[in-house]
Amino acid sequence: MLLSFSWYSMKSDGWRSGFVLLCPPQPTTSNPTNVSKLDLLEDISIQRMLYEKPDVLKPMRSDVLTMTPWFSPIVWNGTYNIDILNAQFHQRNVRIGLTVFAIKKYTVFVQTFVETAEKFFMVGHNVSYYVFTDRVGDISNITLSEGRDMVILEVPSYKRWQEVSMRRMEMIRDYARQRFINEVDYLVCVDVDMEFSDHVGVEILSDVFGTLHPGFYGASRDHFTYERRRESTAYIPRDEGDFYYAGGYFGGTVEEVYKLTNFCHNAMMTDKENHIEAIWHDESYLNKYFLYHKPTKILSPEYLWVLSYGVPTYIQRRRFLALPKNHNAIRNKRALKHKSQQIILYF
Repeated sequence: MLLSFSWYSMKSDGWRSGFVLLCPPQPTTSNPTNVSKLDLLEDISIQRMLYEKPDVLKPMRSDVLTMTPWFSPIVWNGTYNIDILNAQFHQRNVRIGLTVFAIKKYTVFVQTFVETAEKFFMVGHNVSYYVFTDRVGDISNITLSEGRDMVILEVPSYKRWQEVSMRRMEMIRDYARQRFINEVDYLVCVDVDMEFSDHVGVEILSDVFGTLHPGFYGASRDHFTYERRRESTAYIPRDEGDFYYAGGYFGGTVEEVYKLTNFCHNAMMTDKENHIEAIWHDESYLNKYFLYHKPTKILSPEYLWVLSYGVPTYIQRRRFLALPKNHNAIRNKRALKHKSQQIILYF
């Protein structure tokens, strides 16, 4: 179809004419070359559900911050409807990978971790437990629910526990690239010396999420234990910082976790070449990453709690608990002989 038209030009002080060729849309055919990705999109909808109507004038929680300045939700009990979320994620048929590192004597925590995860973690969803360990023979067989499996990944150990902690980023990155991207949709990366004590479900899933450290969620920037040495790639100035994130609980899509762990590992290697080790190792680099790559969701301290901290009124659920342990006995070859010399730590 040929369309002619004319217009007035201010520069030439006169009328001009021209034409435009209009092409009608091409009919859709079965020819694969004419198929768009949009034509292949699936309609994902949930079934009829009955639940209380949301009230825009009545917030679900008014005692805690539930939204960051960059519009990422902070997940607290009472801020979501798990039935709606489960329906949505079941329609998408997602699979979640849960990674833990059981290096050296930390293998003693695996059974409790997995058994409590079977009761409380992503119940009803497909889960793959990825256990990184240097002692494959120490990992017992554990009966798992339908749709869940355990994968033992043998990795090298290191003499220093600090090195073990920091190398986690490298290993998660490498396996995300080689394996996880083909097996799961989301990764949840946590410490193994923990136990689930309440439900943790798909409400935590997002492109990339971090968790508020239970020791600093109410603290000011001055009290955050960021890396303060300018020479380190983990350096954060004292006038910056949103929250202090725990190194033992982060995750997201495989793609985003790859980006996060790749950044952290490369930053660590740069510091290592300059003979610098960040104050809190991988946690320091994680906090640097989240400062300039804002997480799309943040988990409240409900998702990482320490019993000795008591039970503040705003902590309505304690979903994932740190187990008391003697770090000297677990990390070193020899345990201290006298109880009077033992120091119980949680992180």
